[in-house]
Order: sequence, then C-alpha cells, then structure tokens
Amino acid sequence: MSEHRRKPQQPQGEGRAAARRAAQQRPGRGAGSGRDVPTASPSGPYGESSEHGSRADARRSAGRGSTGRGRDAAKAGRGTGRPDKRFINYPRSDKDGWKRFVPSWKLVGGTALGFFAILTAGAGIGIASVNTPDANKTAEAQNNVFYWADDTQMVATGGSVNRQIVPIGKIPRSMQNAVIAAENESFESDKGVDPMGIGRAVWNMAKGGSTQGGSTITQQYVKNTYLDSDQTLKRKVTELFISIKLGVTAEKNTILAGYLNTAYYGRDAYGIQAASRAYFGKDCTELTPSEGAFLAAVLKGPNLYNPDGGIGSAATPELNNARAHERWAWVLDREVTVGRMQKSERDQYKDFPTLVESAQAKGMSGQIGYMVDTAKAYAMKAGSITVDELAKGGYQIHTTFEKPRVDALVKSVEETRDRLIDEKKRPDTDTFVQFGAASVDVKTGALVALYGGPGMDKKHFNNNANTSGVQVGSTWKPFVLAAAMQYGTQNSNGAGISADSKYMANDLTVINNREGKPLRGKDGKPFKQKNESPTAYGYVTLNEAMEKSINVPFAQLVFDVGHSKVREVAKAAGILDESMDPNPNASFALGTSTPSAIRMADSYATFAASGTHHDPFSVRSVQKDGRDLPGFEAPKAQQAMDNSIADNITKVLQNVVENGTGKKAKGLGRPAAGKTGTTDENMSAWFVGYTPELSTSVTLFRSDPAAEKKELISMKGVGGIPSLHGGDIPAEIWTKYMKDALNGVPEKDFPEPDKIGVTADASGAPSPSPSMSPTPSMSQSIAPSISESPVAPSPSKGGKPSCRPWEICDPDPSPGASTSPSPSPSKSGGRPGGVSNGGTGTFPIGGSTGG
Repeated sequence: MSEHRRKPQQPQGEGRAAARRAAQQRPGRGAGSGRDVPTASPSGPYGESSEHGSRADARRSAGRGSTGRGRDAAKAGRGTGRPDKRFINYPRSDKDGWKRFVPSWKLVGGTALGFFAILTAGAGIGIASVNTPDANKTAEAQNNVFYWADDTQMVATGGSVNRQIVPIGKIPRSMQNAVIAAENESFESDKGVDPMGIGRAVWNMAKGGSTQGGSTITQQYVKNTYLDSDQTLKRKVTELFISIKLGVTAEKNTILAGYLNTAYYGRDAYGIQAASRAYFGKDCTELTPSEGAFLAAVLKGPNLYNPDGGIGSAATPELNNARAHERWAWVLDREVTVGRMQKSERDQYKDFPTLVESAQAKGMSGQIGYMVDTAKAYAMKAGSITVDELAKGGYQIHTTFEKPRVDALVKSVEETRDRLIDEKKRPDTDTFVQFGAASVDVKTGALVALYGGPGMDKKHFNNNANTSGVQVGSTWKPFVLAAAMQYGTQNSNGAGISADSKYMANDLTVINNREGKPLRGKDGKPFKQKNESPTAYGYVTLNEAMEKSINVPFAQLVFDVGHSKVREVAKAAGILDESMDPNPNASFALGTSTPSAIRMADSYATFAASGTHHDPFSVRSVQKDGRDLPGFEAPKAQQAMDNSIADNITKVLQNVVENGTGKKAKGLGRPAAGKTGTTDENMSAWFVGYTPELSTSVTLFRSDPAAEKKELISMKGVGGIPSLHGGDIPAEIWTKYMKDALNGVPEKDFPEPDKIGVTADASGAPSPSPSMSPTPSMSQSIAPSISESPVAPSPSKGGKPSCRPWEICDPDPSPGASTSPSPSPSKSGGRPGGVSNGGTGTFPIGGSTGG
C-alpha cells in the first residue's frame, strides 16, 4: 500500500474539533517553536480549513502560555539583549521583582571602598588644615568682672594668677608621673586619641548628655587651648583632628608640657607654675611627689577637689577637702600600680600636704566673696554656664547688690557684735557666734544685700546668708496660719478661718491628730506640747498666740489644717522643698524646717507684696564678647496666695512688732511687720521682718567653722543674756539695718486687709463655733487609745530629713537662683510686688521654744 494513501474523508465539523483537540493537547507548540506544524493532513478537502484553525489556536495558545515560557523568553531577552548603559546598575535591570533592589556584591564592595576613600581623604584634609595648639597664645587668663547694681565695678576675679609657661625640664618627673598615672596611663604609647573614649563621647552626645569623658592628655591639651567650650560635634571633630595630628607630629614631652601649662587648677591658677605658687607658695621645680600628687588630684575637677570649696551644694569646703584627701591618696597608689613609683617611696607620704592661704580668698575680703559666689551660682543656673567656662573668664556680670545697703548691713552686724559679744570675757559662751542676714526688694525679688560672715579672707568660707542647718523656729508659724486661712480646718468644714479663731494655749496640752485621737510620744503616752512659759493662757485667738509666740495652738493647728497644706503655702511663698522637715509631727509647726536667711527674707516678701511672689535673682545681666547672654530677664510675678490672706498675715505680724515678741523692731519708726524665732536650747535665734519696700531676715547661731563635723552649740549666756531669743540681738540688728537701708525712702503703709474666713474655734472653746460638725481638736486630758500607733512629736528618723539633728547641711545648690515654686491656686488677684532668693538649711533640734 502506498505510504501516501489518502485518509478517509471526515465531516467538516469533526475535522475542526479534532484540530482544536490537537491544539489543546500541545498548547503553544507552534508559536513557541516558530514552526508551522499542521494538526491534520494538508491534502484533501479540509486542508485549508485545518491550516487556518491551527494558526488561531497557536495564537491563543501563545497568549495562555505567556506566564510560562513567555516569561522565560522575556527574561532571556533582557539578559541577552541590549546591555544596560547606566553607570550604576541599580535597581538591577537583569533581575525581576524584589530581586531588582538587592545590590550586587560589586555594588556593595565599590560603595564601601568609595566611602572609605572619601573618609580617608576628608580626614587627611581635615588633619592638614588644622593648626596645632600654642600654649603661649593662651598664657593670659581673662577676668570675670562683677558690678554693683549701679553698674560700678565691684571686683574682677579670675586671671589674677596668669599662666607662666615653663619647659618640661623644669617640671619635676614626679609631677609628670602623677599626672600620667592619674589621667592617661598609656600616654607615652598612644597616638593621641582613645577610640573607646571617643566612642563614649559620641554615645553620650547622641543621648543628649555630656561629650566629655575618656579623653587622653593630648585631647585635654587641645581642649584647653579653646576659650569657648561649646560641646558640639564640630568641636569634637576638630579636637580629634588636632589630637591625631599632634600624636604623629609632636613629641610626647611637648604635649605633656603644653597640657600642664594650660590646665586649670583652681584658685585662679592656670598652668603648673601658677598652681604651684597658688597652693604651696613655691616654684614648680620645688614640688615634692606628695604635692605633685595633690595637683594631679585637683586636675580631676577644681570645683570639687579644691579644699577651699567651690560652687554648688556638692562643693562645700568640707566635701571638697574630703574628696581631695581621697584623690591624693589614690593618685599616689595609682603611681605604684602602674610602675611610676616604688612602694617604699609611697609609704613615706602619710600626711596630706600643707597648703598656703589662698591669695584668691585674700582678694575676696568682707562680703565680696559671698556675693561673688552667690552671683556665680545664679549665672551658672540661669545662663547655663559651666564651671569650666566661668573659670576661663571673660564675663561681665551685673549683680543686684546695692553697695550702700550692703555696707549698712555689715555696719549693723559688726556694731552689734562688737558691743555685745566678748570672747575674752565670756569664752565659754561668746566664742563661735555667727551671724547671717539677707535683704530683698519686695517689688522685684532682687537680692540687694547679704551678710555671709566675717569674710573669706578670714578663713570663713561658709556663706551664713545661705547656710543650711539652722532651724527657723517660730518664724515658721505664719505659714501655718496662712494655710488655715486659705484651706480652712477640720472645724471649719473647709472654709478658711480668721485669726480670731480660738485655740487652747495652756502649757503641756495634749495634741490630737487628724482623727481626733491623742498624738503619741516615743513612750507611747499622749504627747503634751510644751510652751516656753508655764502660763495658763486658756483659750486664746490665733492672733494673740502669734503675738506671744505660744506653741500649743500652732502645734494643734497644723494637724487641723494638714501638714501638706502648710507645705504648699510655704512652697508657693518661696521655700524650697528640700529645706522642709518631712516629718508629720507637731514640731513641724514650730519651725524644725531649715530655710536659709535668703529664703526666709524671700518668703516674707510674698506677704509684704500682698501674696505676689517673684523668683529670686542676684544677677541682672551677663555679657561676653560684647553681647548679652540670654536667660537673665527679670523673673515674672506669680500669685502665691490671695491678697486678702497675705494682708491679714501682715496685720497679725504688725501686732507682733507693736505688742509682742518683736517690740524692738518698733524702733524703726515706720510701718513694719515681723516674727521672732527661737529653737530649743537656744540653738538659733531669728528675726524676719518687712516693710512695704524691703524684706530682711537675720539669724544668729553658734558653730565652730573649723570643726570637721558641723554642729550647733547652745547660745544660752551669749552676750550675757541668759536665754537669747529672736527678739534680742537679731531684732536689734534688723532694726539698725532697716533704718539705714530705708533712709530717704518715703514712708508707706501696708494695705488694709479684707475681712476673711470664719471663726472656727477649737472644740471646748468658750465662744460658739460655726454651725458645722466640729472634729475634736484638742484636749487636756484624754484617755490613751491602745490601738493608736505612736507618732513622734519631734523630728523622727523617718522620712528624708535633710540632715541629722545638730548638723549643718549643704547650702542651697543655687543661692540667689531659685527653682520656681509652684504657686497655690488663687481666688483673687494680688497687689503688685513680691520677692524671693536662694537657700536652704537644717539643724533639726525639736522646734521653737517661743519667741
């Protein structure tokens, strides 16, 4: 049979169906291969029809297969077609989908290499473009100039001891060893930078913290050559470039000499030669290893390691002296550890080196040193100026201190002291008597005068105007009464009470807590509050209790009002939280808190200004490089309490001066208000008073300024007075000063107070109480409650007292620069005025004895 035998004819429809089935069985074959393969024989009557069906099916098949072989073809076309002409093939043209955005290893490697090349070139250019430091160009230290309120010069400080450049050969090897051991053990082998230290600096800067820390001696030397201390990335990078350049171009001896000649050592001394003369009165060539170790210790931070003391609450002479001793010993031990001193030689240095008297202190005679320290602390806080920046000088600081009033305050204190205090005649009672005082302008808050002590030039470095540790006694009682007027008591249903409210005043009256149960003493028995006098007063008005400074009514009133309310009022008036006794006892009302003289003058100025309070300030403006620095605008007024409350407190305190324990202040001869304060055992005595223009506080206490542990000593017998009170010497000093300070100032009356509050007598009082359910407040004989837990009547060891009994604590961290106290809500506007200024204190003893 012929191989070309003709097939049997098929119906037309069947032929087309067969073609379709054939196409479905081999989809896309014709289109995919590019060949025309018929699905049936081209001969016979169905040839033409079969050819057309095959092409259509191929096209449809190609469409259906576009996601299969078609995609591969497209990809193959991109991969083998025209090459990508972009310089950087990214996104990648030879990949599909997300893979287009995955960089190739060539791109990653090239980018890294390029970045490194740019970084290297940039560093090279940076290092080549910076200049190495020259110690001689920074040899002159700049002055800080302080001005009085009238813009006449008070004093110029800083730069009084200029740098004197000495070569490395004149710096003892023992001094060099001490500094290297303490500051940079690897100095002689490193390349000028410490990568770990740089990492810490960058990390701290990223967190918003300080960029200092971990610097090498080379980096410190570079830093010392900059008069500006901006902590910026640009500066850090510049320092890094200079340090690297020095590390590879300069000899180590040159770098070490440059560092020692430009470093600040305290006492206004820049450079090793100036420091040697400032602390030891000798040339640096004569320094012993022990003295060299001390100077290396001071380099850690002169503000905290100079035994004279520094700025801030953490830089008292006592704390600095302790730190200096510890660091000095550590430096010597460190020299042994790193092999720069033999142990046998170290054992020879047991005693701390003897320092000469500070020439810097000699230049701060009288009150100048205290005022400069006060102004420095304010400038640092208000203007965000660092200790190091201030030490480098160049600032013009315009203070609020008025020279005539400062002179008047000094005259008043010294005349009274010379007349009454006789150490030779009464050595057992008249030694170590100290005075402190402060005066503020009622209308502005400016600190116009202070008395901090006999002077830093006489080795009295503590500023008594800002001393912490002296309890204020009964001068605290006005805050208790003001809180009762503002918030009311348990007997008034929350309505403010008037000073006409009556309370039991007899000696040894049992005090009740807020639940109406007797307060418990340490022995578990009901606590009985003691007055200074055994007089049986009976029920008296709060006005009379303030006039005679009777303790019992206020010891009960503080529980009826609530300790927290009293603290709110005191804080709004300008008292710092940290100076308040934290214990909720009866003695809190009697003055176991310890604000400074500055703070007490400030808070009473709020009463004088009809409840308006200004934050304290001691600096009006600061200039540097011919421009005013921000942050020294006058503080804005805040309404601390209703004017009616403040004016009523003033009326009560006027009565104290006219008829009570403050009668000596009547000698002023013009309207005045004030309060006396005396603590248990006569440990301290106060008088705080004011006129419509000026508020002034005076404190008196005994403490050995040279003692390592500061403790108060009883003032019984001081000045020949058997029991000294605030109405004695303090009131006399206050009156003399205010006469001179207000000489020529027109006399002005206090505002007439509005009637306020309800008469809410304590339970048991003979006069009727308001028609409300009174809570038991006081009883002279109440059976003990067995279930009642004891509450200490005097300062306990609980809470967080600022210092232990009989101790002097750190001063206000920013005297003359307060943190704004939060004013209490006010119902009505106050009259213009108001003041405040820095300080805290503490000598917790047990409260007031009365006036």
